[in-house]
Amino acid sequence: MANGRHSHFKRYSNVSNPQNPKRETFSSRRAFMFAAIGSAVGLGNIWRFPYVAYKNGGGAFILPYLVALLTAGIPLLFLDYAVGHRYRGSPPLAFRRLDRRFETIGWWNVLVNVLIGLYYAVILGWAASYTYYSLNAAWGANPADFFLKDYLQMASDVSVQMQFVAQVTVPLVLVWLATLLILAFGVQKGVARASTFFMPLLVVMFVLLVGIALFLPGGAKGLDVLFTPDWSNLASSEVWVAAYGQIFFSLSVCFGIMITYSSYMKRDSDLTGTGMVVAFANSSFELLAGIGVFAALGFIATVNGQQVGDVAAGGIGLAFIAFPTIINQAPAGALIGLLFFGSLVFAGLTSLISVLEVVIAAVQDKLKTGRVAATLVVGVPMMTASVLLFGTTTGLPVLDVLDKFVNTYGIVAAGFLYVLCVVLSRHLGVLSRHINKTSSLKVGKTWLLFVGAVTPLVLGTMLFIDTRSLLTEGYGGYPAWFVNIYGWGTAIGVVVFAFLLSLLPWKHEDKLQETPVETEGDEQ
Repeated sequence: MANGRHSHFKRYSNVSNPQNPKRETFSSRRAFMFAAIGSAVGLGNIWRFPYVAYKNGGGAFILPYLVALLTAGIPLLFLDYAVGHRYRGSPPLAFRRLDRRFETIGWWNVLVNVLIGLYYAVILGWAASYTYYSLNAAWGANPADFFLKDYLQMASDVSVQMQFVAQVTVPLVLVWLATLLILAFGVQKGVARASTFFMPLLVVMFVLLVGIALFLPGGAKGLDVLFTPDWSNLASSEVWVAAYGQIFFSLSVCFGIMITYSSYMKRDSDLTGTGMVVAFANSSFELLAGIGVFAALGFIATVNGQQVGDVAAGGIGLAFIAFPTIINQAPAGALIGLLFFGSLVFAGLTSLISVLEVVIAAVQDKLKTGRVAATLVVGVPMMTASVLLFGTTTGLPVLDVLDKFVNTYGIVAAGFLYVLCVVLSRHLGVLSRHINKTSSLKVGKTWLLFVGAVTPLVLGTMLFIDTRSLLTEGYGGYPAWFVNIYGWGTAIGVVVFAFLLSLLPWKHEDKLQETPVETEGDEQ
């Protein structure tokens, strides 16, 4: 029998049984992998990775990217899988079972997903609208003016207004309704089936898009710019930080998604084998996106007699300004538009599903509610808040600031604290033994080193660099009051609210500490 020192390492018999109707499970490893890949492959793979790679040494960036994947991305993915699979709960429940002092970190994760869901949905609404607009290039000859002035109807100054924009609000509501409908069906019938349908379709569509882009005039020029290595960049610490940042954000690690998804895996699941497939599938899609995007940028640069660097962009500028410009001038432009914006919709939808699943799972665990009730409790207020914040003429600045601070203080800071707490409380040993019990690829001292030393150092460095920049330079040229409210105010408010949520009693709190079943090796 384990003594008191090991009691918090024990597996909970009532929730770890895959046959227990109280907690759903994915029906198969394949179902889980489609869902996990669907979460990881999102908007950032398509519009962030190509530009980050281009800015940080082109082909030379692949080296720090692979180092980051192997030393931080995959080890952290395994850590998330171990916590979720062993403690069988959403982040608040899993962290509480790991150590009741850590419950606040779990609610921090949940609230981060709430904020991401609020603005992620509006971007999906934009992409859905632009999929339709691609049929006749409705943005006209000046996509930038159309997007900012005609479509978003952006206010001339940064302020808080309640002037709703119909063409933004209607698709936003439809995105919410579609997503909540999928989630209401549950883990297997909703999440897994949607991911199993959308992910293969996404891959087919994007492969077609890349194939067309490669044969556009100037496509090879774009690939030369992307992949020609600038080895001098490897001496820059900023390049290495960018590589770790890209891996960290694109794999959906350390903010609750993979903890939640792995809690639905069957008891004998191969955690490391599955994790390797998910990680390399995500990176493969990023590389594919880089090829397609820069081949298209090479085309538009060639047609307009410009350098690729002059038209290269990332994020919203790439999707809603640069690509419509390409579509205007490319052969089969309507088809390219349908494939590109359709890919954004499908990639974003599977990611949004995973974001909201974290929140719904937490509500189910805390309140012991049914699936449909939890979906409504989460979905209706979030949809309302999303419309109020981002369906207006001031939605884009709010989105920009919120996204920056959520990434820095919701993901990086929370991830840093999560890893630090697990390391300092000496839970890594039992988690590594849990991974090894059913996994094909065993973890050992190297994994402990990467998780226990490398990732805290990297996350701490990223947090320090971002905080120093925000304190000394502000953000995006926005007024200080605006950044203070939507940036610093949100970041601080999330932490305070997470702590308050951790103080609320659990319904059926006695069930939190069921008679445990010892995991083999806990006393070693």
